[in-house]
Amino acid sequence: MNKTKAIGNSAIVLYFIIGLEIMIMISPFAGFFYSVFNPFLLETAKYPATRWLSSFFLPHLVVPPDDFLKTIRIMGSVLFVSGMAGFLICALQVYANKFLKKGTALKGLYSVIRHPQYVMLSISGVGLSILWPRLLVVALWLVMVLLYYFLSKDEERRMLKDHPETYRDYMEKTGMFLPKKIEGRLAPSSVSGKAVLFMVLTAITIGGAFFLRDYTVNHLPIWTDANVSALAIIPEDMEKMEHRMPEVLSLEEVRAHVKKDERYLVYFLPANYIMQGLIADTGGDWRLYKQHHTMSMITDWIFHPFRHLTEGHHAHQQMSDHSTHSMKDGIVRRLLFLRIENVPINKPSALLSINARRVPVIMLDVEIHNMTVLDFKELPQDTGWGSVPTPVF
Repeated sequence: MNKTKAIGNSAIVLYFIIGLEIMIMISPFAGFFYSVFNPFLLETAKYPATRWLSSFFLPHLVVPPDDFLKTIRIMGSVLFVSGMAGFLICALQVYANKFLKKGTALKGLYSVIRHPQYVMLSISGVGLSILWPRLLVVALWLVMVLLYYFLSKDEERRMLKDHPETYRDYMEKTGMFLPKKIEGRLAPSSVSGKAVLFMVLTAITIGGAFFLRDYTVNHLPIWTDANVSALAIIPEDMEKMEHRMPEVLSLEEVRAHVKKDERYLVYFLPANYIMQGLIADTGGDWRLYKQHHTMSMITDWIFHPFRHLTEGHHAHQQMSDHSTHSMKDGIVRRLLFLRIENVPINKPSALLSINARRVPVIMLDVEIHNMTVLDFKELPQDTGWGSVPTPVF
């Protein structure tokens, strides 16, 4: 039993490590993390049956384009923080009882359900899946929930062995993960019934994630003309993008690199957009793991869900001045051109598909009022994080 518990706990720790990938990737430990984790991501990306695991299902690069997606993003922070707070309160209660020799914790949330710590960690896991919406995190959340069930059963067997009378009476009064009356109506008692319940949960969870991905793609602020589509990072830029993209495509620098028989996705973003390194390697200033503001960025990511998307580098104490343009340049937008491979050329919606391969081509900084090109360079084929699969929207 101890071996089973050790394996279960190790798997749960692995889930949170992978779920907290976003925190790790903007820290100085990113290189160590991806030396282990990236080969796994790249291996899953090779095959159609597993490629979806490394994909994302909610906006992470762009400001959520409507109130529905904004609400979901805010709920991610609420669930993550409240779940972790609830877990810590329950853990404090358990260890306080052990330290004061008061026996098993039976008060607070423990008076309603038998395993509130697991419930709170599961709630936190839902929030984490929204904060870092890689489909792999969703799949591993299901594994974590299943492991929690087996660990709970193991703990109850040990408690019944050590405290047969008091714990059996406690079990009769409380539910395992939900209040007794609710759990009695919803949870099947047979093994086969529980297996069916888990399969239903799996279908709802994975299906829900793919629904959210489809919804997101269909509501993104996208402009399309011929073989080029453009995506605005900030929804308020949609009008500017629609008005200026035809002129952008006529620029000499663009015409020299954009071919009519290939498809392109253009990211239309502020020149100081903080996460542009996830799209393309535009320079060392945008490889956030090389900066020294990891904690402030993590705090913003959790407690100010959209600020880091709209305020750029200056929200983090001017990490770099030489990568941005001064106000005298007017309204400057950085355009990142990516060539899209492995998709039908006549289907604009395929640009954001899971099977699409995105290859950075060029970067332009354009003053969009007079269409002056302030900066131009050809881009390496990887992002600022090398070959790591990164968010698309």
